[in-house]
Amino acid sequence: MTTFESVTRPEPVAPIGLPARREAEGAHAPGFEYDVAVVGLGYVGLPTALAYHAAGSRVLALDVSPRRLDLIRSDRADLLEGDHERLRTALDHPDFELTSDPDRLRASAAVIVCVPTPIDEHLVPDLSLLRAACAAVLDRVTPGQTLMLTSTSYVGCTDDLLVVPLTERGFVVGTDVFVAFSAERIDPGNESFGHDEVPRVVGGSTPQCEEEASRLLLRYVTDVHRVRSLAAAEMTKLLENTFRAVNIALANEFADICTSMDLNVSDVITAASTKPYGFMPFYPGPGVGGHCIPCDPHYLLWQLRGSRVAAPMITQAMTEIAARPHRVVDRVQEVLSGSGRGLTGTRVLVMGIAYKPDVADLRESPALEILAGLRARGAEVAYLDDHFDLVALPDGSTLLGLTPTGAAAFDPELVVLHTRHEGTDLAWLDPGRIVLDTTYRGADLVNGVNL
Repeated sequence: MTTFESVTRPEPVAPIGLPARREAEGAHAPGFEYDVAVVGLGYVGLPTALAYHAAGSRVLALDVSPRRLDLIRSDRADLLEGDHERLRTALDHPDFELTSDPDRLRASAAVIVCVPTPIDEHLVPDLSLLRAACAAVLDRVTPGQTLMLTSTSYVGCTDDLLVVPLTERGFVVGTDVFVAFSAERIDPGNESFGHDEVPRVVGGSTPQCEEEASRLLLRYVTDVHRVRSLAAAEMTKLLENTFRAVNIALANEFADICTSMDLNVSDVITAASTKPYGFMPFYPGPGVGGHCIPCDPHYLLWQLRGSRVAAPMITQAMTEIAARPHRVVDRVQEVLSGSGRGLTGTRVLVMGIAYKPDVADLRESPALEILAGLRARGAEVAYLDDHFDLVALPDGSTLLGLTPTGAAAFDPELVVLHTRHEGTDLAWLDPGRIVLDTTYRGADLVNGVNL
């Protein structure tokens, strides 16, 4: 098999939801207590650790947060049901260890870093968590280990945080220790694509690093696509999410155009989607949340600014995405003004504040900016989302969530439909109540108004 090609393991892992482990004899890394250590047990790290364990690996799962470890041990982490089954199996198995002790990393043949790489309020990359995680790994590196980053970052990050420091410490990368990058591809809350079934792109610091990393990934995934370098693997992830960001910005622009022409943008997108080639549907909304799309392209733009390389299309798309929650606030004011009312003193309820349906995840959720923006303009605001009892807003204030009964008693004059979770009850929204539908899919709303 040549170096730069897709490789496939002949026997696929068990599908998500099957709690039984595969016990592969002779598959364990010799000389180490664990086959894989996962650093960071968030929405990427924990499912990754569970997938490796379900595929038969001995797994060390590390997180520095005692609260996070307590949530995991009590099976209260936000996971797909299949991963909850895997977690319950893992917690009772001797080949799965939860720990907060980084010294245990010495006992693992491979170390995978899965920590967040957010941006700050100025849209500048915040690498503090990744730097700290890599430093902890480097302080305990053992000859023969494979080190892999999965956290999205700038091109060259793996070199800067792992390869260069290892070389300075006297290690020969590709002989003494192996370094690779393979970005995560998890879609939280989406059960259509099992973590094990999504192909993984991997690049190594040397051909042997790439080979070792491919073997590591094939312990649990069914398909690995190799690229020629660490940099190519890092750029692949940036392209994936920048592509999505640009197309979402375009969908938002078309939504505004359609609104101005009294057209339903969802009908237009559905019609365009009937073309079997050359078109991929993207949908408008109140903004973009989660860790990937609002953040990842800024790592690329930040790096390009340092090189004085212009990327006007990406820059404009990210500017539009950042401004979208403010457009929602403006639209609320427009709709109220059209009915002879203003925002000051008006009761506005935001329904659903998670960044996407059916996840308990507020990262970069546009709803937080919308709530803060409405409050700043004098509205009396509240929210309804049974995933969250309390939220902190960007202005530093906090807001308690309402129950459905409390929402009805709040008697909002306008409702912003932000996130429609499965089972969201809209029956109480009587025809006399204005509903601003930021999802553009509320065909069953009696008095819905598109964003």
